[in-house]
Amino acid sequence: MQGVDLEAVRAFVAVAETTQFQSAARKLGISQQAVSKRIAVLERDLGLRLFARSPRGALLTLDGQALLPRARELLRAEARALAAIRPDARALRVDVINVRSGPARLLRDFHRAHPDVPLEVLTIFDAPTALDAVRTGSIDATFRAVPLPGMPLPRGLVGMRVMDEALILVLGPRHALASRESVRPAELADYPIWMPSLVAGTEWAIYYAELSRALGISIDASGPNFGSEEMFTAIARSSTLATFMGAHTRPASLSSFDLRLAALYEPTPAYPHSLIWHQHNTHAALALLRTHADANACRASKDETWTPA
Repeated sequence: MQGVDLEAVRAFVAVAETTQFQSAARKLGISQQAVSKRIAVLERDLGLRLFARSPRGALLTLDGQALLPRARELLRAEARALAAIRPDARALRVDVINVRSGPARLLRDFHRAHPDVPLEVLTIFDAPTALDAVRTGSIDATFRAVPLPGMPLPRGLVGMRVMDEALILVLGPRHALASRESVRPAELADYPIWMPSLVAGTEWAIYYAELSRALGISIDASGPNFGSEEMFTAIARSSTLATFMGAHTRPASLSSFDLRLAALYEPTPAYPHSLIWHQHNTHAALALLRTHADANACRASKDETWTPA
């Protein structure tokens, strides 16, 4: 039945079930003439005679009887396909940079608060790809540090700041600042902050470039990047290296290393996470997520916190 008009199939099923062209027309909300034309088109396309007229109405021929169950399945398949693409009938698709990030924790809290809402969590690498996915409707929302200098929100997308995630300093026991519970950014001028995971053009690379310029901190992005475990091993052995990490973004392996954590203050650098969605997205669960994120937002004081302008 490839290439068959589904409206003609719908007319066929309606006539088969009512045995009357006029009754089928009323059921479909079209004229009797339109029903007749659709049946004629279907018979022509299939090369089959589907109905035999009799005093009792339009009766199915043997070919029509063979077609009827398949025609009904075709219409059911159409209904399933349409239901699957309706916004409220599918899972809410949300992107986070990392499943251990602060926004991911917020998303887990949302899932616990609304366990009946189907949720699909994705991890898209870079902001441009994630924002394009939101723009095209491939996903419903993303948590990103956008807008940033040189990385504005595309037209049609809306953002709401939901979390200013304070950065903490991670250093080894031999580091000169290892005994400190808190450190001013100005005190880091002589100590390199090693971040081999920075990738040029990503929103986190833009963020740390702005931080470096604003606070006078040297960011060393040299690699190679073999992952957080290799980085933590090197920092734990070093008397000079340190790195930054989000207060809510702690790898599971962190406790396995002999490391020290220190808060940053005057000011506290914070990574600005925003929930971003398309202004025309009507998924009901997206409205629930926006309400939850706003009610549980963690926005820092501008007087005590640094974020990019």
